[in-house]
This record gives sequence, C-alpha cells and structure tokens, in this order.
Amino acid sequence: MKLKSFLLRYYPPGIMLEYEKSGELKTKSIDLLDLGPSTDVSALVEEIQQAEPLITASRTEQVKLLIQRLQEKLGQHSNHTFYLFKVLKAHILPLTNVALNKSGSCFITGSYDRTCKLWDTASGEELNTLEGHRNVVYAIAFNNPYGDKIATGSFDKTCKLWSVETGQCYHTFRGHRAEIVCLSFNPQSTLVATGSMDTTAKLWDIQNGEEVFTLTGHSAEIISLSFNTSGDRIITGSFDHTVIVWDAGTGRKVYTLIGHCAEISSALFNWDCSLILTGSMDKTCMLWDATNGKCMATLTGHEDEILDSCFDYTGKLIATASADGTARIFSAATRKCIAKLEGHEGNISKISFNPQGNRLLTGSSDKTARIWDAQTGQCLQVLEGHTDEIFSCAFNYKGNIVITGSKDNTCRIWR
Repeated sequence: MKLKSFLLRYYPPGIMLEYEKSGELKTKSIDLLDLGPSTDVSALVEEIQQAEPLITASRTEQVKLLIQRLQEKLGQHSNHTFYLFKVLKAHILPLTNVALNKSGSCFITGSYDRTCKLWDTASGEELNTLEGHRNVVYAIAFNNPYGDKIATGSFDKTCKLWSVETGQCYHTFRGHRAEIVCLSFNPQSTLVATGSMDTTAKLWDIQNGEEVFTLTGHSAEIISLSFNTSGDRIITGSFDHTVIVWDAGTGRKVYTLIGHCAEISSALFNWDCSLILTGSMDKTCMLWDATNGKCMATLTGHEDEILDSCFDYTGKLIATASADGTARIFSAATRKCIAKLEGHEGNISKISFNPQGNRLLTGSSDKTARIWDAQTGQCLQVLEGHTDEIFSCAFNYKGNIVITGSKDNTCRIWR
C-alpha cells in the first residue's frame, strides 16, 4: 500500500487518504469529529499514526499542518446574514420538493406539473426541464457529492434517472405498484433506493437500470428512507409505526425498531453510523443503538406530532421540529434538551443544521423560514416574503446559501 495524497474534508472534519493497493487507487477517511480549537494537534497526530499505517513518520508535519488548517476553518463560525437574492416562479402547478447539489451551484424542483426543473443558483435561470413522468414528480435528489445525476420519483409508480449535464433520461425504474414518495442515492452513487405507498422499498442499479432487491417487511406506506455514511445499511420508516434497518448488500432485514406508537415521520443515521434517530406522529423522537437495534432514549417535550428531525454533521446535536410550532435541540450524549426554539406561529415541517453546526434552519406553515443559533436557541433571522406555507428549505455545503420552497409556487434563493 502506497499513500498518494491527502484531501481535507471540512464538514464533518476529517482527512481523506488516497492510496494505491495492488495497482488500484483507493480512498479511506479518518474522521476527526471531536476536533476543536483546543485539541492538542501533536497528540492527535500520534494517535492517528498508531491507528493508520499509511501515515508514516515522514508525513507527520504534513498531517499536523492539515489538522491545523481544519482547526482554523472550524474556528471561523459562520455569522452570515441572509438577504433575498431571487424569487423564482418555478412551475405552473404546485411544487413538491426542492433539493440542492453539494456546492449549491444548482438546485432542482419537483412539481404537480409532472416535471422536475434544474436551476442555476447564481443567476436564477432555468437550465433544464426533465419531462417524461405521467403524474406528480414528488421525490427528487442529486447523487451528492458527485452531482452529475438526478433521480425523480413519481406518483406514476416509476423512478427516473437523469443526466444533469444534458437532461437525458438514462433509465426508467419500473416495478412499484403504487406512488413513489421517497428516494435516496447511496453515498457511492451506484444504487438508488425508492420507497413507495405499496409498503416496499426497492434498490436499483444505476449502471444497468436493473432492480437489485425489493425490501419487503413493512405493512404500510414507506415515507422515509436513507443510507448510512458507508452505504452498507439502509433505513426505512413507515406508517406501520416501525423502522427497519436493512443490509444494502444482501437486501436482508437486520433489525426492526419497535417502540413508536404512531406513524414515523423521519429516520436517519448519524455520521459515524453508531446511532439512529427516528421521529414520529406520537410526539416523540427515539434514539437507537445502530449496532444492536436497541432503544437508548426517548426524547420528549413536544406537544404535537414530530414532523422532522436531524443530527448535526458530527452527531453531537439532535434537532426536532413539531406541529406544536416549536423546535428543540438535544445533546446526543446526555439526551437532554439544550434549547427550545420558539417564534414560529405555525407547524414546523423542516429542520436542518448548516454544515458548520452552529446554525439551524426551519421552515413553517406560517410562511416564514428562520435561522437560529444552535447553541442558545436564539432566533437570529426571519426570512419573510413567501405568501403561503414553506414545505422545503436547505443550506448548501458552505452554509452561505439557503433555498426555500413554498406552496405559493415560488422558490426563493437567499444569500
């Protein structure tokens, strides 16, 4: 094995190693999730060298400099104020979803008009219209971090795979017996997973367009689905009140997470794949040990349904959004509520951290999105202007662009 190069990863902090093994170029990552301004860099490098034979003594100074650069970057907390940049009248009929590529250079919108549109963020210009579905385009995604492909899931029971560059449709994935309502690419961008009202999820091969597995086990609609960071596990959340963890390599069920007493609204892994977070209409979130499927904690306090939940990039913080009009921040370690985010006058359907982890973004039926301080829970900014409910909002990877999508049929770019 021969080390070829280092790449820095800012969020979450880490170093990517490119190395050669038997003539093949491979990569592996060293996660530095606990890196902070006060970390002893020399001691950390020693620790890394003991665990990683690729990093030899001759590389010590180089690794030190890289980690110092990461430290500096983490110290530059984003205190960005967002201003409205563009209003896009995206589609004639209502929007369903909005998604950004990793850099935020372009984004996509899905709609009841049966199309998905690709937009340039900097100019607000439409780059392409992806046409071909015979019903509502509901679930949409880029194959981040690559961003060269788009998947669209439709009420016409099919999923289509498209080229970002040309707008050409590579494959139409057929096999579901009801509407497709969620989808996700695996991190390696070799598979796309679709979840349907027919109670199944399916994995599809991006290269040949064939179905790889059908994941059968739920007794009601699957409305949430995501891969873990390494891509070897997939998680599905269903209206049957359960969450199932599947082996992405075999299509077999690994665990069923039973504990919620109402429909699941969200289900996801943290970055290092050690924890699973589930949110439910039963007003609670549950934290599970991803290695054995056991429930570790129930996060309570909301007075109405949980509509969305998420981890920050390092997995230290958890945020929950509820129909009670509040959001909460919990510590993943202590499972205690750190802050309550109050100010919205309607239910909060979307919540996400910026990649730096110091800001939260919420979207609400009160027609506003808000930016919050993730440590104190203080509202820093109200993004106003939409004339109807906001159902989708997201940061780009740098955390300096926000996209909001509303039932008023517009998207707004804030920067």
